Amino acid sequence: MTDTSPANGKPAGPVIASGRASVRRRSIPGADYLVSLSAFVVLLIVWEAAVRVLRVPDFILPPPSAIFISLYYGLKSGLFIEHFFVTAFQTLTGFMLAAFFGIGLGALVAQFRIVERTVYPWLVALQTLPKIAIAPLIIIWAGYGIQSKVVIVALVALFPILVNTIVGLKSCDQGKLDLMRSLGATPWETFRLVRLPNALPFIFAGLNVAIVLAILGSIVGEFVGSKAGLGNLILEANFQFNVAQMFAILVILGVFGVTLSMVVRFIQGRLLFWNAGFSQSI
Repeated sequence: MTDTSPANGKPAGPVIASGRASVRRRSIPGADYLVSLSAFVVLLIVWEAAVRVLRVPDFILPPPSAIFISLYYGLKSGLFIEHFFVTAFQTLTGFMLAAFFGIGLGALVAQFRIVERTVYPWLVALQTLPKIAIAPLIIIWAGYGIQSKVVIVALVALFPILVNTIVGLKSCDQGKLDLMRSLGATPWETFRLVRLPNALPFIFAGLNVAIVLAILGSIVGEFVGSKAGLGNLILEANFQFNVAQMFAILVILGVFGVTLSMVVRFIQGRLLFWNAGFSQSI
């Protein structure tokens, strides 16, 4: 029996059907994460079975069980935690310096043409230099301590923030700028009320890239010369052919990177609540 609308007497069946179809098309909450986790578990099982069946030596490719055992004892003994805090401090300190100078220099380059013509080409030239090549110089100048690694991290993470800040500030709608000018707003008021809010999505995109590069910069600095840190621990494990410990440290670095990226995205979601496109992407 087909229902009819009391207003016009037309059948309401197709409307109900389309509503049911839209419900069926909705994705199950957490389904994507479940599929990703299932694929990861399957990969671990295949990896474990292949290594044991083919009898691959542990110093070439250890099974996941050996990696998790190494991870457990490294965390239990405090060895991984001690070195992790060194790497984390270097990473976060260098990242904050990169954010400060990247946003500041980006604002100057976007606002003043003389700065763009004089300073920006030198920043591009600095970015083209491979950081692994200049890292020994930084180690010599700043020493084997944390300072040199912080400088390397800041240099590695600087450019994505700088470029995205410049693009965001320059991509502001000209109509909004003309409106502020017609209202008699000062350059600072225009920057604070129009240019900066417009640039925030671009700036956070740069921060999201830079936070991952900051971890890479910290490890590169520890590879070149360090007394502590996860990078230093990887080198020690490499000299001892302890590949399981190397993989365990890589697991820690991977979790650290994902966590920092999620923190940046969380802060972005709270600050950019007015950006509907971003909120839907989250």
